[in-house]
Amino acid sequence: MTLDVLTFNLNNPSRERAERQLAYLAQRPEPVLVLTETARSAGCEFLAEALERAGYSVTFPRPPQGTRERGVMIASRLTTSPLRLLMDYLPHRVAAVTVRTSTGPLEIVGVYVPSRDATEAKLARKRTFLEDLAAALPTGEAGHRLVLGDFNILEPTHVPRYRSFQAWEYGFYTGLGAAGYRDAFRLLAPEALEYSWVGRTGDAYRYDHAFASGPLAARVTGCRYVHEPRTMADRLTDHSALSVELGVTATVPLTVTSPILAAEPVAALF
Repeated sequence: MTLDVLTFNLNNPSRERAERQLAYLAQRPEPVLVLTETARSAGCEFLAEALERAGYSVTFPRPPQGTRERGVMIASRLTTSPLRLLMDYLPHRVAAVTVRTSTGPLEIVGVYVPSRDATEAKLARKRTFLEDLAAALPTGEAGHRLVLGDFNILEPTHVPRYRSFQAWEYGFYTGLGAAGYRDAFRLLAPEALEYSWVGRTGDAYRYDHAFASGPLAARVTGCRYVHEPRTMADRLTDHSALSVELGVTATVPLTVTSPILAAEPVAALF
């Protein structure tokens, strides 16, 4: 049995769309969900509360009150322990937990990197966050750690090449490699052209990533983009999800999950 993790950009849903997202996520096989672009909103609070009622362990560092800030949530059907990274800047954009497995502790770090435009303030905000995150992440040379989410950056060899991305953005990607992490998707598909976000003009980007620490990289048995949430007619989000399969087994039993969440229409939760 593999321990699988799904990262899924919620796109700060309305309450109605959050209900549809919950119905979809309840049917996914991955026991750990990393949900990005969260907010202090009716939709995200509904998801957090519904998952908790169903027996999930939910880690949701909420953005500050009265702001338009976004963040990340981890929901797990496995028993988890909180893990704190020493992030000084926008700490709500990182959530981390530890899962006990047959090969020792597995650290799962969910990230939502700020997007930007061409303004100096947005550029500085994104750059500062990436620098702070790079400093806070432990080295990938030891231990089992999966860092994943919406990074809002591209690999340096991305096809097509976009001139708007700067060297320091590509530098975060290459810096993870230098620190001992491996791009889980590229481990299994070195040449594949897949995209997790497509703009209205058809420009496509691989924004959503998963990086495995060196010792964990050998246990990555699958990594694929799940396009359905983005491409279905009544789409759930503007991003494709990313599913990572790990050849490790959780040693703590699954928490008891509500059969309502697993089998009944989402309306039955109210």
